[in-house]
Amino acid sequence: METVWLRFPSVYRRAPALTMRLPRAAMIGAMRLRDIRLLPAFALGCLSLLQAQDAAPLHAVDLATPMAIDKLVSQLAAKRVVFVGEFHDRYDHHLNQLEIIKRLYAADPNLAIGVEYLQQPFQSTVDDYIAGRIPEQQFLRASEYYPGWGYDYRLYAPIFRFAHDNKIPVRALNVPKSMASQVGKTGLAGLSPEQRAYLPKEIPPADDAYKARLRSAFEGHSAKAKPGDFDRFVEAQVTWDEGMATSAAKYLNDNPTHRMVILAGSGHISYGSGIPKRVARQTQASYAIVLSSGEEIEADMADYLLLTPKQNLLPAGTLGITMEEKDGEVRIKTLSPGGAAEKAGLKKGNLLAEIDGQRVKSIADVRLMLWDKKPGDRVKAGLGKDRVVEIELGGRRAAMTPAKP
Repeated sequence: METVWLRFPSVYRRAPALTMRLPRAAMIGAMRLRDIRLLPAFALGCLSLLQAQDAAPLHAVDLATPMAIDKLVSQLAAKRVVFVGEFHDRYDHHLNQLEIIKRLYAADPNLAIGVEYLQQPFQSTVDDYIAGRIPEQQFLRASEYYPGWGYDYRLYAPIFRFAHDNKIPVRALNVPKSMASQVGKTGLAGLSPEQRAYLPKEIPPADDAYKARLRSAFEGHSAKAKPGDFDRFVEAQVTWDEGMATSAAKYLNDNPTHRMVILAGSGHISYGSGIPKRVARQTQASYAIVLSSGEEIEADMADYLLLTPKQNLLPAGTLGITMEEKDGEVRIKTLSPGGAAEKAGLKKGNLLAEIDGQRVKSIADVRLMLWDKKPGDRVKAGLGKDRVVEIELGGRRAAMTPAKP
């Protein structure tokens, strides 16, 4: 996979937007990284329009002379914290994260990794996995990875395995799953003392630009919003960001010789409004922000942008069913025509009691038992009453389940 590393100018944090500012009638939408090759032609086509009005200075990125990765890493190594954003289902984003981690670790092994994907109450489980005291499957189960996060673990496995093999500390940054949603309903005042303990006493509010971005997301998903809902939505997001920043800051303050790479969704990182400025407030640490392809190009969004072609995981081994769970049981809800389960004779409503001798109590259990299986692999499904059926798994690209606060 070829990666293009782009460095914004040294004046980047004070530069005007890279997207051209046009009158509403001329707007064509924010350019995305994959479209940046069109920028020169677009600029020439709009030259007369720009000359007819007061326009912000135009800044260009030379794609023909990308930054060498060694130079990028040397600049990142000068920062104590490196934030590397992601779209959760973009495999190439995670490969970029891994490459940065590997090179920074090679430059200085006093490195830790902070991740959004795991909740803070499971830190001891994470430590046990990194130290080699428990195997990967036990780590996933004990950390409640699938119930708490849900994305295909194959996206993240290379990162966790590199950390495991090199004993790189991994910090679980996320607050308990229920906290942000609780704040979204009742505000910070509705948190229990145990929940409030994950946050500092003083929590700065979201800045105006961050609120504007959050409003866009809120209005796209909250057609029936009531008065006060948006304020609580912002407060929930701030709780999420501040909680993750506080976890990272505690590690950095307790381990002054270590640096940290923080991996989280781009919305928590871009522009510095989410986690980065909150970590800096609590640690005074220098930092850099790295984002990858798919981001809209705007001033102040990052220090570096990585251009990579989109990559997908290989097809996963699947049963070809949807499931429903109730009272500690999982049953088949629907079967895909011609899918693995239908071919094996399973029916709607069948109890899925075991897979390969392991008891199934939740849909997350099924995902845990199948995450590393490939099309053509065979599993034994226990259907209750001593009935066991062998199933040859089918194949399709795994569906991604979004994280929820």
